[in-house]
Amino acid sequence: MSYLLPWEPDQADGSLARRVAAHAAQRIVERSIPAGHLLTEAELSIEMGVSRTPSREAMLQLARWGLVRLMPKKGAVVTAITFEERRDLLATRGLFERGALEALTSTPGRLAELSNSLNEPLQAQRAALASGDLLGFASADFAFHAALVQAGGNYVITDLLTELAPRLARLTFEAALEHPEQLATYLQEHERLADLASQANATEFAQCLNAHLTKAHFPKKAN
Repeated sequence: MSYLLPWEPDQADGSLARRVAAHAAQRIVERSIPAGHLLTEAELSIEMGVSRTPSREAMLQLARWGLVRLMPKKGAVVTAITFEERRDLLATRGLFERGALEALTSTPGRLAELSNSLNEPLQAQRAALASGDLLGFASADFAFHAALVQAGGNYVITDLLTELAPRLARLTFEAALEHPEQLATYLQEHERLADLASQANATEFAQCLNAHLTKAHFPKKAN
């Protein structure tokens, strides 16, 4: 599985500040540091056992990831997900995924590679669903969509996705935590998307992707 999230295994060799930021980002995404919390350099330094300098740099990275809002001389406030942010992030990710599949229709030889790259996150989702691991399911969910984007072979877009990854992952974790009863449906929709991608059916893929994103992240409220 190709990892884009900063706290995943193959991202662990970055600078000390990057590792501190990655740890804090994971805690924010998983809600152990809640929205509205005032995060300070001292708090990060104590928790991670590092000096103020890497903690300060980590705060700047968290701000670049859109997870905190810097407060001069105070620290940083953990941001809350707004409707507008959710809408715009998902529109961007959908654009990336649809573009990737359209690119693949002109390079049939890479479709088999895509099927292989999607199989691992699908298996991880099945295992997480069976064990009731909501956060594991959400992580594999993000990996599935990231694999679709990476398959397009546009490295500029992959770089953009890497920078957006923590914010997108937070949306995915939120959907899994707030609507666990829908996880089996999300998995079925992923399996359908994988089938359409392997067939290079860009038109139906786009339709199913739009419906999937809407259902997962903008569910209708019960009357």
